[in-house]
Amino acid sequence: MSGRAVSFGVVAESYERFRPGYPEELFDMVIAYADRPVRTALEIGAGTGKATRLFAQRGVQVTATDPDGAMLAELRKHVPANVTTVHAAFEDLRPSQRYGLVYAAAALHWVNPADRWSRMASLLEPDGVFASWGGPLRLADPAVEEAVRAARAPFLESDEIPSPDGTSPDHEMQWPGTELQRSEWFTGVQQSVIERRVTMSARDYLGHISTISAYRVLPTAQRERAFSGIMQVLPDSVELSADLTVHLARRRREG
Repeated sequence: MSGRAVSFGVVAESYERFRPGYPEELFDMVIAYADRPVRTALEIGAGTGKATRLFAQRGVQVTATDPDGAMLAELRKHVPANVTTVHAAFEDLRPSQRYGLVYAAAALHWVNPADRWSRMASLLEPDGVFASWGGPLRLADPAVEEAVRAARAPFLESDEIPSPDGTSPDHEMQWPGTELQRSEWFTGVQQSVIERRVTMSARDYLGHISTISAYRVLPTAQRERAFSGIMQVLPDSVELSADLTVHLARRRREG
């Protein structure tokens, strides 16, 4: 697992405060795809539990896993009592039971690609649903976006994570849908987009980017200089495009 993948625990409280939660529309989309009651779910890379709450508050028995103990400690402050937590990376999970749903919220790209889908399938009931969603928060005003890019450039070319399988951003099917379509373990791959806009104060936007892994792994002095430069070019509040790209697939029946 990369350094970027385990760079979040030191900012767990900031992650909870500055990263937006997920809309009810997302829950409804997953359940409609399942087309049956979903009673149990396993979350991969649960972080501070933004997605955990979405499902647990609607009665799903969620097992939330994360390799970072600090993130899980923060998660436990915010989730219902019906949530079980497991301090483990996806690669270290051993299927003691199978779930109706396995999902990852802005976390799947940290998972080791070796045997990713066979491992995922081993955690799902036959016909169980796999779901993944995420997407960067982008500044909606092109002029503000360019000013921030210029302020960041001496320290960091980009703060986004490229497609793990090299899929072009303009390709009709995005990752991980591309991998799911090729997988022998899954069928019925669907891709949808939930459009969102978020408004933040300049200071909260800075708090948000302080949780992004690309900044977390910079040397402290460079990171602080980057933040200072970005803060100088921000208006008092910023509007962000926060669209979620959602991928859904169904585990093939065995035999």
